[in-house]
Amino acid sequence: MDIIEPTPEALQRKLYFLLEQLQDMARELPPKYQMRVPIELLSGLANCLLNDTVFEIVKGLMEIQHVTEKHLFQQRLQIINRHTNEIQTMINSTPKLEDQELQKHILLKRHKEELKQTDMKLVIQLDQKVSDQQDTLEKAGVPGFFVTTKPIEIKVQMYLLDFILRLSKMDIPQV
Repeated sequence: MDIIEPTPEALQRKLYFLLEQLQDMARELPPKYQMRVPIELLSGLANCLLNDTVFEIVKGLMEIQHVTEKHLFQQRLQIINRHTNEIQTMINSTPKLEDQELQKHILLKRHKEELKQTDMKLVIQLDQKVSDQQDTLEKAGVPGFFVTTKPIEIKVQMYLLDFILRLSKMDIPQV
């Protein structure tokens, strides 16, 4: 079966469409982010989106993130449920009310610290997921993506991901 090569005109139409949409989206950003998304970046991103590979990569990364978030949330819920069960077991096994109050206070303090430690571990895992996503997109050659921990750069990358997701839902002229 022969593969039909797109005409230069068709590619140009698609590129102009993508660039125009990206420029419209960039204009919606708060000013402090607009200046971090120059026309060169948008042009490079439009070129990168000429084939559907980046759309598929982003959708895959999004699915992995959702599964990860769901799993981490379940881990947290299990700890909270275990804490609830510990308190209930203590109440059932401690007949004196004043002893219950003392034991409950001790348990709640320990539970609070344990949940804080768990939350810190979950945040580290989520940060690692962000870093993995940045690395994947950088290796795929998507402009604007590189591994960083700077909040403003991460926010710009989040906007770029939003642009890509919004474009993936549009009727883009096919080549």
